[in-house]
Amino acid sequence: MEKGSKWMLTVSMKLIVAIVATCFVFIVALTFGAAQTGVGDVWGALFNTRTSDLIVMLQEIRIPRVVAAVIVGAALAVAGAIMQGMTRNPLADPGLIGLTAGANAALALTIALLPNVNYFGLMIACFIGAAVGAALVLGIGSQQRGGLSSFRIILAGAAISAFLHAIAEGIGLYFKISKDVSMWTAGGLIGTTWVQLQIVIPIILIGLLLAILFSKQLTILSLSEEVATGLGQKTFAVKLVLFLLTVVLAGAAVSLVGNLVFVGLMIPHIVRILVGMDYRAIVPMSAIIGAAFMLLADTAARTVHAPFETPVAAIVALLGLPFFLLIVRKGGKAL
Repeated sequence: MEKGSKWMLTVSMKLIVAIVATCFVFIVALTFGAAQTGVGDVWGALFNTRTSDLIVMLQEIRIPRVVAAVIVGAALAVAGAIMQGMTRNPLADPGLIGLTAGANAALALTIALLPNVNYFGLMIACFIGAAVGAALVLGIGSQQRGGLSSFRIILAGAAISAFLHAIAEGIGLYFKISKDVSMWTAGGLIGTTWVQLQIVIPIILIGLLLAILFSKQLTILSLSEEVATGLGQKTFAVKLVLFLLTVVLAGAAVSLVGNLVFVGLMIPHIVRILVGMDYRAIVPMSAIIGAAFMLLADTAARTVHAPFETPVAAIVALLGLPFFLLIVRKGGKAL
């Protein structure tokens, strides 16, 4: 068997195992929560085999929330993988380079100026804000000679993110909508509806599909600019497409759950341990592992202090901050 075929077979087997494990976690997430439910209730809710108040609760509250966790985890993980490959920076993450902060600021401004805007309008605002936030960070981080270093981009990201968060809070105070803005920026899946999912799922799925299609170009680009150019790759066009994909994925996720940092940082590093450095494997595996991670985090948020809700952003940060410090300790090198 050729080396390439053997690699593809190995990666395919790992992807299948990851999908099966994620499906198991999905069922666990549906089963456990503040309301006591069993596998039979979950089966009845999924396939409409019977009707009761518990089944209705599952269909209208818990299932949309769990589905949202899947797509948000996949979107943020793939966005992080793209950013790390494109910038060749192991510390890149949608939350650390201004994407989510920009989306939050744009969302606050939209709620203030257009209070009756629908969810689709909020999502478009998040796309624009995410693009502006990331452009500011990448622009400032690449001003000095030497380009985008790991620590320069983090410093720029911290400064711009703090600035954009201050803008969001200022808008909330001035227009007296702090409660509405906080509900989004807290980072949670509470209140996710089927109407929101019908809008955001197709967009995220298209973004994930395009990310997989461009994964080969991302692998080449992750080696070095010179190698990519030498192999005939149109680096500017590829970077533009990848940047837009990151904006779409991160913007859609933020419009649904608010500010979630560290998901896009942790998952690609974990995935590289499993499948290596080829983004043809990293991108799809990141989507699967990211979905499983968010399912576990949201399940913990619902059950750790039930019937009270623990912010899922706090749980993600509790895991992500030590991970971030570990990478910094290694000198900004990938795991």
